[in-house]
Amino acid sequence: MAALDFDPFLREALRAGPVIRIRLPHGASGECWLATRHDAVRFVTSDRRFSRDIVGRPLPSMNRYLVPLDRAVSFVDPPDHTRVRSVVSSAFNRFGLAALRPGTQAVLDEHIDAMAAAGPPADLVQHVTSPFPLHVIGSVLGVPEADRPRLRTWADTILTRARDEAGVERARQAKEEASACFRELARQRRLHPQDDLISELGAAVESGRIEEEELLALATLMGINGWHAVRNHTSNMVYLLLTDEGLRSRLRSDPHAVPAAVEELLRWIPHKHGVGQARIATEDVEVGGVLIRRGEAVYVSYVAANWDERHYPAPHRIDIDREGPPHLAFGYGPHHCLAPSLARMEAELLLTTLLTRLPDLRLAIDPGHVAWQRDALIRGPVALPVTW
Repeated sequence: MAALDFDPFLREALRAGPVIRIRLPHGASGECWLATRHDAVRFVTSDRRFSRDIVGRPLPSMNRYLVPLDRAVSFVDPPDHTRVRSVVSSAFNRFGLAALRPGTQAVLDEHIDAMAAAGPPADLVQHVTSPFPLHVIGSVLGVPEADRPRLRTWADTILTRARDEAGVERARQAKEEASACFRELARQRRLHPQDDLISELGAAVESGRIEEEELLALATLMGINGWHAVRNHTSNMVYLLLTDEGLRSRLRSDPHAVPAAVEELLRWIPHKHGVGQARIATEDVEVGGVLIRRGEAVYVSYVAANWDERHYPAPHRIDIDREGPPHLAFGYGPHHCLAPSLARMEAELLLTTLLTRLPDLRLAIDPGHVAWQRDALIRGPVALPVTW
């Protein structure tokens, strides 16, 4: 698929029905289910008869290995999921996005200053959309600045589809390195607490709210996704801003529309390669007229659900005045994204600042020559050469 084209398989799957049978290339042999339509995806991801407790089960999979650590909140059902997740939720409530916003804006300005000083043409990914979220998530977690590039290395390794057993081994080593790094950082913070998330998680371990392995899985998940997902989401948004004249003109004339634009772009951009992680039916359940038997694996496609024309008329159009249900780019149900508000804030600040500070920003190459990552779990450009 070129650039941000919608997957033709998902287009056909949406037409075929709310839930279809598919066959995945790895893991246990045999078929599984895929929910694509908006109502079916919301149902599967919120009904407790579909369990995410899948560690150790031989399941069909898009990937050769499970991406998060085994004790990650991704693989835990309520009430334990709620217990672990509440630690992160309370930490973000305490920090508050309003408190993070000035420092985040200052960091963004520094990166744009450095790019402007280097002069055009410049790679916006290298100068801004990669280092900006790396600094933000590193600062929130409390990762020392010198260690933050390791988050990027781990994410590139873990969140890239492994093509062979060597790739699986590299991912395993990266997860072990990340776990060891956060274990040591948590030890340091228990001795000398700071105003960061690792200190908050460490205190939760000390009080018995979570276990240390849960801390390590949470920190690793947030660290690698806090860079990888935001790097690609924001790069995709800027690509669209630079290639869609109507969108660019609207936001230049109405900067207050940026938050609505971010929401519509999150809906529109077919960000994920693949279908995420499975759920297991714990009993026979009917979904959209389809009977799913106990023990069968079910995947969901948030990308497809966001293009369901039953809820989003003319889904191929970018319409920042669109009405309808909220998008599902951050997931749905108890396992939705841990920090969606932080990702939203980063995207809003980035688009607003680029429009304000570099109103003549444009691609330095033909859009058709932009290279795209092929094996990353979240789609995004390799580089964005720009001029101004």
